[in-house]
Amino acid sequence: MPDLIAQGPQPDDRWRKRLDAGVRLIVGRQAGPWSTPWDNLISRQHIEIHYDNGQLFVEVLPSASNAVFFRGHEQQRFRLKPGEHFVIGRTTFSLVDPRASAPHDLPRPTDERTFAADDLLQRPFREPDKRIQALSRLPDIVHRTSNDQELFQRLVNLLLSGIDQAHAAAVVSLDEIRKRQIQTSASATASDDAAVTILHWDRHLLFNADFRPSQRLIRQAVSSGQSVAHVWNLDASHRPAGDFTASEQTEWAICTPIENDACPGWALYVAGSFSGEFSPGRPPDAELLHDDVKYTQIMATTLGGLRQAQQLAARQASLGQFFSPVVMHALSDQDPEQVLAPREVDVTVMFCDLRGFTSESERMASDLFGLLGRVSEALGVMTRHILEQGGVIGDFHGDAAMGFWGWPIAQPDAVVRACRAALGIRTNFAADASCDPATRNDSKFITNFRCGIGLATGRAVAGKIGTTDQVKVTAFGPVVNLASRLETMTKQFSASILTDGPTARLTGDALSPEICRIRRLARVLPVGLSTAIDVHEILPPERDCPELPTTALTHYESALTVFELGDWQQAQQLLAQISPADRAKELLLNFIDQHAATPPSGWTGTIPLSSK
Repeated sequence: MPDLIAQGPQPDDRWRKRLDAGVRLIVGRQAGPWSTPWDNLISRQHIEIHYDNGQLFVEVLPSASNAVFFRGHEQQRFRLKPGEHFVIGRTTFSLVDPRASAPHDLPRPTDERTFAADDLLQRPFREPDKRIQALSRLPDIVHRTSNDQELFQRLVNLLLSGIDQAHAAAVVSLDEIRKRQIQTSASATASDDAAVTILHWDRHLLFNADFRPSQRLIRQAVSSGQSVAHVWNLDASHRPAGDFTASEQTEWAICTPIENDACPGWALYVAGSFSGEFSPGRPPDAELLHDDVKYTQIMATTLGGLRQAQQLAARQASLGQFFSPVVMHALSDQDPEQVLAPREVDVTVMFCDLRGFTSESERMASDLFGLLGRVSEALGVMTRHILEQGGVIGDFHGDAAMGFWGWPIAQPDAVVRACRAALGIRTNFAADASCDPATRNDSKFITNFRCGIGLATGRAVAGKIGTTDQVKVTAFGPVVNLASRLETMTKQFSASILTDGPTARLTGDALSPEICRIRRLARVLPVGLSTAIDVHEILPPERDCPELPTTALTHYESALTVFELGDWQQAQQLLAQISPADRAKELLLNFIDQHAATPPSGWTGTIPLSSK
């Protein structure tokens, strides 16, 4: 398919875009990918174009404020063939239909030279001002482009504007498999056209032949990892049909690989002809291309560095979804692969489940996007508190979030951080549930949702865990399963935050009742486990949870003591004195009722749970 080239008053005011048959497009100063922002004489949407049957159809839109000239006359509707052009304002639009390929059967160069990067950097430019000015635009080009194709287009324009004697330029790539074969095998030859891809190319308009970059040159540059220049001193009788560079006048080509993982297999390719007169006995050689090679080498090195910095920034931003800023800072000067490698560590794990989802999904069945927004908002509350306390977002399980502390850096206060995060989440959900209904907005608040949180501390394997197809940062081990079980038990105990014994002890040692209160609820044997565990509840200080005063917690623990000793009648009397607001007592009362107030034979004080 042909291309449409837009060329404004400055060399950089240019683009070259492929036309697809039958696709209608809008061209203008603000027309998305087909914009010409450099020319204020072009309206925001100036013309509509489409290509069909070998011709480009152009129609001026009613919104156009300036004329379109074709063949020297103002036109409202016209069609042109490849090789023709039209003009709007200070911009020329040319329809071209050359082909681009990288053949391997081209003649060998009469001169070739490999330029070491260190040697190039040590030798100054002969005319530095223009080169430096052009290169100074490269950081802005890299940072402002939104996709690779736009980047290729601008790189090619920069190559053409920085090398006066260039006729054509391209960004090419060699597939990684073939690249490794060439670099590791002396017998690898240029024999596979499909291995070289022309990502984007362009040339000065005065040349209209096909573009055929030398595959031999590209592979030689890639295999050596250095810039290579070829020179062809051929007279007209020996020139191949459809020239090996850009035109019949072209006599040299340069290829510079971009040796950086951020630009996989990429290389910069420039072709042109020598200017000036040379002695017949001493034709021009590759040494004359020193400045041009240095220019492409600096472009390649700078481009690779900028792309790598972009990728690292993007990777850091993606990791920021899982790691807190404190953890990110600690990782900034270390190798991520080593830091994220799985290893056995002590962690505190949190499972936080969203309650009320089923009823809300039924109520909002006709507004699924609204429901999704509310669930995302609720999960966002969980993840925000985990990250604010220096935790890692380990996983999402439907409407539940999993976080953990103690990895990738050691956190001696991991338990305290997890406890503060859990209390923060509980406070957020409780505050929203109690807000004035007149101020609620179901699309923005987490009203009608509750949360259940399980915390457990122990040994686990943490890091990048998974299969070759899917890897995620998470923790693995019995402690993770225990935290999940505790989160499920919050339903049975009608509690918001449950912990295991180690977490409760460490929290009690580190935090005063002015920050959180802890009580033991029961000793239970969960389904599927062979070892009983002590379940504890974490509560806010009394001022934030007046419905459960500290005296009530003391009464509960007294009742629990006689319950475990087997004096169930006294346990019932003590439990009856506790406020109905303390719903945790219901599990003990129900268990007593199931056994007719008589402890079963062999009673050890442990309640076997019948469900997860």
